[in-house]
Amino acid sequence: MDERKYRILQAIIDDYILTAEPVGSRTISRKYDMGLSSATIRNEMSDLEELGYLDQPHVSAGRIPSAKAYRLYVDQLLKTGRIPSADENSVRAHFAGRMHQMEDVIDHAAQVISSMTNYLAVVLPPSGKQPLIRTLQLVPVGPGSALVVLVTDTGIIRDTVVPYPGQIDNDTLYSISRQLTEELSGHSLQEAGGIIASMLSRMHENETFLASLGSFLEERSGNAPRRHVGVGGTSKMLTYPEYADVEKVKTLLSLVETRDKLASIIAQNGNVAFTVRIGPENGIPEMADCSIVTATYSTSTGGQGTIGVIGPTRMRYSKVLSVLGTMGQQLSELFGAQGELDEHTGEGK
Repeated sequence: MDERKYRILQAIIDDYILTAEPVGSRTISRKYDMGLSSATIRNEMSDLEELGYLDQPHVSAGRIPSAKAYRLYVDQLLKTGRIPSADENSVRAHFAGRMHQMEDVIDHAAQVISSMTNYLAVVLPPSGKQPLIRTLQLVPVGPGSALVVLVTDTGIIRDTVVPYPGQIDNDTLYSISRQLTEELSGHSLQEAGGIIASMLSRMHENETFLASLGSFLEERSGNAPRRHVGVGGTSKMLTYPEYADVEKVKTLLSLVETRDKLASIIAQNGNVAFTVRIGPENGIPEMADCSIVTATYSTSTGGQGTIGVIGPTRMRYSKVLSVLGTMGQQLSELFGAQGELDEHTGEGK
């Protein structure tokens, strides 16, 4: 791959990303000032096709980039650092207002990424460590019933409705919530049961109710915490000609319709800044025409989250990498100052 071939290939990729139409030598000669004749460009395109970088959908049509071409293109972007940072101010502007709980931040981030890239966006909250309790709130939802709202440093777990004795009024329920938050804050779910047990030795009122809460927390500690997954722009997949086939798009949408499936597709291991999986590299037959680009962000407590974009293989990789890089930095800043973000009230501390 010499410099001239790469320049022609880059022009073909850039043009195909914009138009979704096969690109001919005359188009490259007319639109891109390379100082080369159409015949020379045509010969180079034939060589690129033999090398596996271009495909020709029809005999009389122009060429389209292959997955191998996109891989070279992306690797060059990452290698040379040709990723613009013009999106930084836009991303920051979207987060200028105060966020509320962590779920709001995750959902908002997904919407921002989707609106700026025009692709399906997925945001996973931080994971990779044992969640620590931030607050535990008991919300009355009916006579003798309260919803347990458990807030951890990795998100919010709304889990179950627990019964409580009739003599407990709303003020008492609020008081118990405050006491539990004071005692449990900063501790893991595994530690919570033992802490509540020690509280029982000091508190004889509402003993049965507290014991049932302790059992509830112990049960939760035995399961992986449910993570909130932010999703934005699912319908945007329908706007691309690659997904005009109804049956094809149905299969794709059914694959990503559940948050658990999306999380498993996007989840990124390790501490790599970016991953780009192009077409067949995904290993998912239903997504052979899709590319998945992900980036990571970190928290001050060692957790790591993932943000990602799913779109056609002809996606604007430079734009996507720029947005994800900036969003990752913004989320790292937000979650790096956890003490400044009250997940339950949205008020700074």
